[in-house]
Amino acid sequence: MMDQALLFLLLLLGIGIAAKNNSLIFAVALLLVIKVAGTDQKIFEAIQSKGVNWGVTIITIAVLAPIASGAIGFKELTDAVKSPYAWIALGSGILVALIAKGGVSLLQNDPHITVALVLGTVLAVALFKGIAVGPLIGAGIAYSAMRVYEWISQI
Repeated sequence: MMDQALLFLLLLLGIGIAAKNNSLIFAVALLLVIKVAGTDQKIFEAIQSKGVNWGVTIITIAVLAPIASGAIGFKELTDAVKSPYAWIALGSGILVALIAKGGVSLLQNDPHITVALVLGTVLAVALFKGIAVGPLIGAGIAYSAMRVYEWISQI
């Protein structure tokens, strides 16, 4: 009988292929190779405990690359703050970072919520051509909604 995790990964690979989502295909294929090679125990443990932080670091590098390359400098920064859209973007960046902060702890401490978040992200990617940054911000939104629910249920 086929391993349930392997079957689940193959299903996700099929969804990724059907949705033509290269990020999902790559991620699932990498996990399948690790699993089939038999090196999954230690590697998956490391990915589960540190993967979110690694991902945030990679995204941060990608966002800062235009500064490092010189494409964005102080002139662009001073020009940007003159725009109302820049102030909206600044506020949005602050808000999403604060929301995601709660999401990191939720993803690390509540595995059954992670399953629902991953499923929601996969569905959004496959059905609506979304981008798979959803688990972290989704967890932050879920964390915030849970706190609101707890507050309301105590009234």
